Amino acid sequence: MSTDAEILGRDDVNDINAILAITNTEEAEAIHTVKDNAEAIFTWDYEKGKRPALNKLYEKAKHSQWNGETDLDWSTDVDQEEFAKMMMELDKATRAEAGITFEGTPFAKWGDKEWLAASIEGQNWSLSQFMHGEQGALVCTAKIVETVPWIDAKYYAATQVMDEARHVEVFAKYLDTKLNGHYPINAHLRMLLDDIINDSRWDMTYLGMQIMVEGLALAAFGMAYQTTPDPLLRQLLRYVMSDEARHVAFGVLSLKEFYDGLTDAEMLERQEFAFEAAVGMRDRFLQQEVWERMGISVKDAIKVFDVPAEIKNQDPFQQLLFSKIVPNTKKLGLLDANDGWLRKRFDTLGVTQFEDWVDTGEEYEELDEVAKDRAAEAVA
Repeated sequence: MSTDAEILGRDDVNDINAILAITNTEEAEAIHTVKDNAEAIFTWDYEKGKRPALNKLYEKAKHSQWNGETDLDWSTDVDQEEFAKMMMELDKATRAEAGITFEGTPFAKWGDKEWLAASIEGQNWSLSQFMHGEQGALVCTAKIVETVPWIDAKYYAATQVMDEARHVEVFAKYLDTKLNGHYPINAHLRMLLDDIINDSRWDMTYLGMQIMVEGLALAAFGMAYQTTPDPLLRQLLRYVMSDEARHVAFGVLSLKEFYDGLTDAEMLERQEFAFEAAVGMRDRFLQQEVWERMGISVKDAIKVFDVPAEIKNQDPFQQLLFSKIVPNTKKLGLLDANDGWLRKRFDTLGVTQFEDWVDTGEEYEELDEVAKDRAAEAVA
């Protein structure tokens, strides 16, 4: 059993200096190469529907495809400053409630102009990381097509590859034509994607991408959908979330069968991987790239906004990001295997209150906004 320090590479899960020591050294590079250690698997068993839940998901995916060019109204004017002002005022109220002051810090001379610019940069950064994560999903799902041994899973994964290509396309277009460009990938996100690709085991690709990355993305997209006033982004997110719910369900439905046959030692490896992924995804939300672009020392910025771990882990935004991950890991048996090893770690992150929320393997049909829109059009 590995220690937390061995898993995370640091003694304290909240060690800011260790978190900030991980940086992106390839910002100027357009190509990033990762070693893929997996073997491609053919199956000569073509019996479709042997796994009814996956077959149902595949049929749903075929009927819920959409076109990013024609199903979104790209003629919509986007007022990024309006949303940035709204978020600026929200952040101001949050800081006041937390008792954060700027006396003696680089922020002491900041006025609304600087805070508005920071809010705009924060939007660009967040959507950029969504876009990079979607390309990670594109590559990982293509790997699943190669490595999963079941034909029903290969069929469904192929539809997800198309979904992910569409997601990268629409986020890139939105950033480049409606906002003012994108950020490079965050170092913590890139490291997590590298780890998922590096692992030779097909179920680890599922766990890292379908359950952890896609699960957090589904929650984050839902929160962005609730806060943005932009009708174009709202529609984009509605449709992306429809796809993402199927993607997470794909992981839950596939891994449930496989994990039921694993030993305690094999389950522990998956628990440790899930914990490392969860912490890595949380670390990327420090947005150090935004502070660098704003000309503020990252350590100075983090010091100003840093709060004790017990308070940080009570942040509703941070907690809600795990609202899809926790019930899904419970459904897979990961939360309580090995005397609740992962449960104890999620307790330290303050997120286990979501364990009894509906898992995505059951929820995905309710989130099919594409089907809802088509049904409404047919009635009209």
